[in-house]
Amino acid sequence: PKGKGPQGKRITLKVAKNSVRVAFNGRRRLDLSKMGIATFPKCILELADVEELDLSRNMLKKIPNIIEKFQNLMWLDLHSNQLDELPAAIGTLHNLTYLNLCNNKLKGLPEELTLLRNLRTLNLGLNCLETIPTTLGTLRELIELGLFDNALTIIPKSVKKLPKLEKLNVKRNPLPEFAEEEEPIDTVKRIESLYLVEKKDLCSSCLQTCQGERDELHKLEDVTPGPSNKPSFPLLVAPNSSARDNQEEWRMK
Repeated sequence: PKGKGPQGKRITLKVAKNSVRVAFNGRRRLDLSKMGIATFPKCILELADVEELDLSRNMLKKIPNIIEKFQNLMWLDLHSNQLDELPAAIGTLHNLTYLNLCNNKLKGLPEELTLLRNLRTLNLGLNCLETIPTTLGTLRELIELGLFDNALTIIPKSVKKLPKLEKLNVKRNPLPEFAEEEEPIDTVKRIESLYLVEKKDLCSSCLQTCQGERDELHKLEDVTPGPSNKPSFPLLVAPNSSARDNQEEWRMK
């Protein structure tokens, strides 16, 4: 189709202007998500005064340094693209409180990312990160941090101890401290039946049987039990009042 190809869909200024929406919080959002964009559209520099920019679910491989023109940005969504790096100019967006970089191909983070001192939500999940800088601990306003589905083997203490951090998602990383412990082997075998009658309510035959099974229980810790031919008394699980009424039936059995 016309306008599509290796370079993706071409966004015109008219299309961009028609994509500006007013968010529920009153901010103006330029929503260019799911547009098939492969190259950052320079025409949107004419709309650089918006507070929110959504370029998610496209085919972007690079964000140019001209992103610094969007100085009013408080909310930036770049998730589900093909980004393998971020520009240093990302650190100039000092008003950012929300940054979503999930589901890209990031292998590292620019040092300038730590200049976003007002950032409250940062999503770096589903990338190719093997390390994160300790200086990420300078983002002291962070409330939510997503690091899931990466290749991280360590989380810096400076990040774990962020003063306002409420949600830290590090699932599905090869982190030693989150390795599942093997389930301990239970050497004590569990009984299958529990008799709830008093000794005085049993006939001599039943009492002898119960005494024998009780003696067997003391040996089960070291001995694996085999099939038992001992008689079963399922009605003995009845309360004591019922046990008295049914003694004759048990004797007959």
